[in-house]
Amino acid sequence: MKMYSLVVLSIASLAAATPGTLDIYWIDVEGGGATLIVTPAGESLLADTGNPGERDPGRIVDVATKQAGLKKLDYLLITHFDGDHVGGASAVAKMIPVSHFLDHGDTISTVARDLQIFDGYKAAAEGKRQSLKPGDKVPMKGVSMEIVTSNGAVLAKALPGGGPNPLCATAQNKASDETENRRTMGFLLSLGKFKFLDLGDLTWETEMQLACPVNKIGTVTLFQATHHGFFGDRSGAPAFVGAIKPQILLVNNGATKGWHPGAWNTVAAIPGVEAIWQVHLAVNSDKDHNTKEDRIANLEAPPAGGGPGAPAAGTDKGYWIKASVSRDGSFTITNSRNNHSETYKAR
Repeated sequence: MKMYSLVVLSIASLAAATPGTLDIYWIDVEGGGATLIVTPAGESLLADTGNPGERDPGRIVDVATKQAGLKKLDYLLITHFDGDHVGGASAVAKMIPVSHFLDHGDTISTVARDLQIFDGYKAAAEGKRQSLKPGDKVPMKGVSMEIVTSNGAVLAKALPGGGPNPLCATAQNKASDETENRRTMGFLLSLGKFKFLDLGDLTWETEMQLACPVNKIGTVTLFQATHHGFFGDRSGAPAFVGAIKPQILLVNNGATKGWHPGAWNTVAAIPGVEAIWQVHLAVNSDKDHNTKEDRIANLEAPPAGGGPGAPAAGTDKGYWIKASVSRDGSFTITNSRNNHSETYKAR
């Protein structure tokens, strides 16, 4: 009996010591932003909270509790204060405990609705809020997470793997965007060779600051396409996207928000992109400008006249996409709609 107990104890200890995967979920908030990260050590960070109302916070907390098995969020990071990114924050914080709130600093919007949403965020974050700048690190166990853009500023020096960018010689720049988008707090998350880049709705001219004359990021494994898939040609500067050379592209779009033929053409010109995954079928593009259907989480189109980002009333199931990353650099991406998965090896 004593020997049996010892064996059971040894197996239990081994299981507790076995490292888990780094899991990343892209939650469907109809063209908003909500990316849930769970580290191998079990720490969690939610980047953005979708739109105001019940739908998006409900979907987020459902994934966090039922899929990821979380009882709390260690960090809630708001990339910027547009309503489709921060709108659900106060509701999420009422539905699941949040230990720390991270952001770029106060909003610059003067629109009454935006200020009302921001006031709700501040109330939820009171006493637990911290504003970060480029170069700051989020202390999550077992991974490296560094802020690369915040409040209109970018990294002062290139990260390892960065360097001179020959694409700058013929690069086009654009006028400065003075909205919240330019102030996006973006981050680079790393586990061994695997690197995940989330820049929220960062706009063209700030992407160019990351890219020219020096690529300050280096190359990345998985890139969450800026601005819901280079929305309206206001992001996705070729000199930037070409320099970071994403191996996999994840498009957190809506049925009619983000990801259009011009965006597809930008990515198609980058050598080495192995696959594109989309949260939604882009009905503003023809079939040839969407990825393979197996890699699209939600296929429903919005009702006629529904407007940008409108859901297909009564039909949209809010399917999510998940990446599970091992320490050896291998990772599997799964579509919750059809359980289709593909496995890759970080370069």
